[in-house]
Amino acid sequence: MSTKSVIAGIDKAVDNFSKNNRMLNEPMTKGRAYMFVMQHRLNTRQRNSVLKLRVATNTPVWDVKMDILEACVEELVSDVEHGDGRPHWKVLEDLGVDCGMKRAQISNAKPLPSTRLAWRAWDGLMSNRHWLLGLMANTCAERANIPGYGKGEVKKKGWFGNENRRWGKMFGLTEEQRLFFGMHSEADIKHSDLGWKTVAAHAAKLHMEDEVVDACEENLIVWDHYLNGIADAGDALNKKMGWRLKVK
Repeated sequence: MSTKSVIAGIDKAVDNFSKNNRMLNEPMTKGRAYMFVMQHRLNTRQRNSVLKLRVATNTPVWDVKMDILEACVEELVSDVEHGDGRPHWKVLEDLGVDCGMKRAQISNAKPLPSTRLAWRAWDGLMSNRHWLLGLMANTCAERANIPGYGKGEVKKKGWFGNENRRWGKMFGLTEEQRLFFGMHSEADIKHSDLGWKTVAAHAAKLHMEDEVVDACEENLIVWDHYLNGIADAGDALNKKMGWRLKVK
């Protein structure tokens, strides 16, 4: 398999994920939005303080190692380049407050069983595997934020580009309040390019072409279950609260 074929294989996996995941393709609701804030704030902290650091530890290429650590700093400590100096998890927390949530509701949230299961799965896919496969786990879902994958508005705008539109419409948010989605549309191009370009440079050299494509597919299976868990919990919250508003 050539380098070009590897890129085609992982692009196909992201395209399939973007076309079929429920959170990306079904209407957004208030319950799903609230549940996304609570779970993804936790997930951002877990992945960037634990899982991605293990990938960085295993990476022998110094520049790639530094790029991974820089991305983790943006998510956990401060993002000046793409945001306003807040870490990404804090921007997401503030977004939830702007959408009507109580800050304590967000900060005291517990991981869903599906989120806990996803963390266990990613631990196996990122902690004790070849660094190139771990890097694919770092970046494959971020790639869905790049326009060109999926269908409809997701393909046109990217996953978070479309959420920027949908959340703005649902909650009447200003552009500044929707910073989380805007900053990720920019940051994820940079972060996912790191994975894609590194794969292109190293997969063929290391004779790991098939393994890289498999790693992309496996990680997106986990992302699918993680996001579907949020969708299910969000639907249950809608039913409990009597919320019916939907935004396509």
